[in-house]
Amino acid sequence: MENSNEKKMTITRTFDAPRTLVWEAWTEQKHIKEWWGPKRFTNPVCEWDAKKGGMISIHMKGPDGNIYPMDGVFMEIDKPEKIVFNGGALDQDGKRLFDQITSVSFTEEGKRTKVVIDLHFQNILPESMVHIGGANEGWNMSLDKLETLLNILK
Repeated sequence: MENSNEKKMTITRTFDAPRTLVWEAWTEQKHIKEWWGPKRFTNPVCEWDAKKGGMISIHMKGPDGNIYPMDGVFMEIDKPEKIVFNGGALDQDGKRLFDQITSVSFTEEGKRTKVVIDLHFQNILPESMVHIGGANEGWNMSLDKLETLLNILK
């Protein structure tokens, strides 16, 4: 039985990197593979076709060896200001545990870039509450990894 509750969350981070570089890190598959997912997670499968209608398929591998798949589709790409995609975590049978609309905005602040991530979770199944509950921490770990990558790319 599906649970139709909704949750919203906003995460804001400012990076000491130009917007063009931050945009590149968010739109190029080779970069996404490096920073997507919580600390100590890797992405043995990372398909990230950052264009309107482009597909997303990521299998995050946790330090415990478990695979956490997700999929999605890009709804909007407005270079270099905004990315919107839908998606969600999948169970081991490929069934969506929840739907998520993610909107990411990029704002220049001098030589820095402010990134605002708006997350809107819908159609949340009860068994997926652990994923929703860990979303803020997981995203912040991912953004820490992104910050490390940006420092290397600068």
